Amino acid sequence: MSIKKSSVNDVQAIMKLVHQAQLYFKNNGIDQWQDGYPKDENIYSDIDKGHSYVLFQNNIMATMYFAFEDDPCYKDIDGQWLTNNQTYAVIHRIVVDENYKGQNLAKQLLDFAIEQCLQNHIYSIRIDTHHDNQSMQRFLTKNGFESCGQIMLESGAPRIAFEKILNK
Repeated sequence: MSIKKSSVNDVQAIMKLVHQAQLYFKNNGIDQWQDGYPKDENIYSDIDKGHSYVLFQNNIMATMYFAFEDDPCYKDIDGQWLTNNQTYAVIHRIVVDENYKGQNLAKQLLDFAIEQCLQNHIYSIRIDTHHDNQSMQRFLTKNGFESCGQIMLESGAPRIAFEKILNK
């Protein structure tokens, strides 16, 4: 398996994974991504910025948004980040094809992000998830992320904010 930056040729496959996740959330009573987000325009924008990644082997099996950037939604938190005034990476929209769940593909994406952070001397990763998305919360906790409080998305939707400090 390999991880690479996404290209415009990958958008259809990425959106297939997004639609799977939307259906999973709907069927499990999770009010996340039920408003049509993310749309293909979001993915095209991610690709244009160079922040969209895919994990593949013959076909695309997982995807994520990964960047070294300040997320404006992370400026105000009802709680406290583990780090302050320090450059951090963000991960958003991590999605695994339902046909490959349980094969640690999300962990492979996370490990890739950690490796990129360390190579760039970035020692913190932040991510957020929906209050009802218990599987993502378990994944984050299992992989060393700590819940730091609540942030609000631009839409006004609340999310649980997590951060992981990386060992230098």
